[in-house]
Amino acid sequence: MDIWLPLLGGLVLLIVGGEFLVRGSVQVATGLGVSPLVIGLTLVGFGTSTPELVTSVQAALADAPGIAYGNIVGSNIANILLIAGCAALLSPIVVTSQALKRDGAVMVAVAIVFSLIAVAMPLGRVVGVLFVGALVAYIYLAFRQESSATPTDHGAVYDKSVALQDADPALSLPAQPQASLLVSGLIAIGGLALVVLGGRFLVDGAVSLARGFGISETVIGLTIVALGTSMPELVTSIVAGLRKQGDVAFGNIIGSNIYNILGIGGFTALIAPGAVPAEIVSFDNLVMIGVSLALFAFAWTGLKIARWEGAVLLTGYVGYVYLIWP
Repeated sequence: MDIWLPLLGGLVLLIVGGEFLVRGSVQVATGLGVSPLVIGLTLVGFGTSTPELVTSVQAALADAPGIAYGNIVGSNIANILLIAGCAALLSPIVVTSQALKRDGAVMVAVAIVFSLIAVAMPLGRVVGVLFVGALVAYIYLAFRQESSATPTDHGAVYDKSVALQDADPALSLPAQPQASLLVSGLIAIGGLALVVLGGRFLVDGAVSLARGFGISETVIGLTIVALGTSMPELVTSIVAGLRKQGDVAFGNIIGSNIYNILGIGGFTALIAPGAVPAEIVSFDNLVMIGVSLALFAFAWTGLKIARWEGAVLLTGYVGYVYLIWP
C-alpha cells in the first residue's frame, strides 16, 4: 500500500490538476481576446498531454530515464493499440479527411526520426530545441490550414481539441469569460501546482514499485505510467467513438502521438538531457514505428478500422504488455 498510494494519488492529482490548468488557461486566453481557433489548437488541443509532459520531465530530472522515455513511447503505443482499439470496438472508425491522412504521415515520420536519433546519440538540448521548434512549426501550419479548411477536412490538432471539448463541455470556448482574469489565473496556477505535485508522487511511486518488485523502471514507464497518463486520451476517444465521430477519435490519437514525441520528448531533452534506455531503443521504438505504420495504412487506404480490427489492436496491446512484463 505504501508503494501504490503515491502512484495512484499522483495519477489522480495529474488528471485533476491538468483539468484545472486547461480550464483556467482557456478562460484567461478568452478574457484576453485570443482567437478561439488559437485557443483550441494550443491550450485545449494539447491539454490532455500535460500529465505526460510533467511526468517525463520530472522522471528525467530524478535520473529515471526509463520512466521518462518509457512514458513517451509507451503512451504512443497505448494510444494506437489500446485507445484506437477501444474506439473502433465502440464504433468503426472511418477516416475521410485528407488532412488527417497528412497528419498520419507526420506521426510516422516523427516516430522514425525519434527512433533514429535515439540509436545514434543521447537526446541533448540541441535535439530538444529542434523537436520543440518542429512542434511550433507544426501547430503554425495547422492554424493556417484550419483557417481555410472545409467543414469536413480538419486535421489532427483540431480534432484533438474537439474531442476534449466533447468529453468535457466545460472546456468549450465561451463567447465571454465566465470568471475574472484573476480567478481564472488562480485556477490555472492551482492546476499547475497539482500537476507538478502529482507528477512527483507518480514518479516516486513508480520508482518504488520498480525497486520493490524487482521490475525495471523502463517496464514500469512503458506500462503503468504510460497507461495512467494516457487516461485523458482514452476518455476523449471513447466519447468520440460513442458519438460515432470516427475522424475526431482518430485525430485525437494522432495529435497526441505527435505532441508526445515533439513536445514531451523535446522538453524532456531540453530540461534533462540524457540517453534513451537501450531496451527501448532496441525493441519498443520499433513497436511504436510498426503500430504507427499500421494505423497510417488504415487511414491512407480509406478503409475503416472495423470492430474486428479494433479487437486485433487490443489483442496486440495485451500481447505487447505480456512480452515486456518480466
